[in-house]
Amino acid sequence: MRTAKPRGSACRVALFLLSAASTVLAGSQTNVIFAGRAGTKFNQTQIRFESDTNNATAAWQFARACYDWADCATNDTERAAIARQGIAACRALLARQSNSAPGHYYLAMNFGQLAAAEAPSLAAYRLVQQIEGEFKTAAALDAAFDYGGPARGLGLLYRNAPDRPISVGSRRKARDWLERAVQLAPEDPENRLNLLEAHLRWRERAQARQDLKVLDALWPKAQTNFTGVDWEPSWADWTARKLVAEKMLIP
Repeated sequence: MRTAKPRGSACRVALFLLSAASTVLAGSQTNVIFAGRAGTKFNQTQIRFESDTNNATAAWQFARACYDWADCATNDTERAAIARQGIAACRALLARQSNSAPGHYYLAMNFGQLAAAEAPSLAAYRLVQQIEGEFKTAAALDAAFDYGGPARGLGLLYRNAPDRPISVGSRRKARDWLERAVQLAPEDPENRLNLLEAHLRWRERAQARQDLKVLDALWPKAQTNFTGVDWEPSWADWTARKLVAEKMLIP
């Protein structure tokens, strides 16, 4: 199952990187446009959800919009307030439909925004276990949701979080889940980029070069499959990240 576009936008925060500083909107016109679209989507989905709170689709679509809008927040207070609205919508949905993969998935995503806003507090680290649990539940219910989104989320969580005993970070688990995301949706540039960046982080340059080769091959087709304004923030993000990887790998 695929959703429209839930992942962080050009106002992007590194997913669940608890040690990262809060993201502040850049002053570029492009980011302003992306943020404006996210705000409009938030308002539209909020109206729909509040007019029919028993509508499961309206609930998780509002939670998705909360994640994207929180990603564009200009400060941690604003980010946390928006994320809590997404969390509340997911909890309401799951109270009625405990087997909703989107409900568990976007609960994890908004927990991630809240953790980023509250980092590096103890409360933020406690949220990590909840994020892990919700992603695992979503993966068990619908592993293919959002192009392997639950596996992608778990892979990034294990890759970016501090190692035990401080948190849940694990290179082995990160590798397993990031590879699973690629297997579930090999056509999605995000999944391959995440694995490529992990290999670079772990100084596995041969694997990273292979990832870049595969990414180059899938790139033209992806440009014809992932189109429209909802995908523009992703392409801005993917293109910038691919360029960084190329500079690191190509002499």
